[in-house]
Amino acid sequence: MRYCDSFGGEYSIMKKIDPVVLRETVYVAAWVIVLSALMEAVFLVGGWWDMTVLWGNLLGGGAIMLHFFLLGITVQNALKKEQKEAKDLMKLSLTLRNLLLVAAAVIGFLFDCFNIIALLVPMLFPGIAVKLRPLFMKKEEKAGDTANE
Repeated sequence: MRYCDSFGGEYSIMKKIDPVVLRETVYVAAWVIVLSALMEAVFLVGGWWDMTVLWGNLLGGGAIMLHFFLLGITVQNALKKEQKEAKDLMKLSLTLRNLLLVAAAVIGFLFDCFNIIALLVPMLFPGIAVKLRPLFMKKEEKAGDTANE
């Protein structure tokens, strides 16, 4: 099954996802899960834990992982386009991904079943994961990165 995108190209629902996008998404998702569990423990030890913390954490963590995955897909697709098309695609993607995060936050504010702190804090976790990435890179990956500079 094929559809047309807004730039006049065709794409498949099951379009091949680059292994780098998958690897980095799994890496970030793992950190989001670990840091989310740590946050849950802080709420528990502090005596503030209830089910709203869990639901907020799931909504915020899920939204930010989807945001990061969509960023990877967008970069993958932008690399195949001309410079202007790639720039437009990245701008559109940024707007839509940020709307996704705003929608998650608004849902968290509107419904009492979400702890807003537990919803918003996981949105910081991918930044932490990206900053920690060099500590977990293999020697070959580090050498390849310095060769490209």
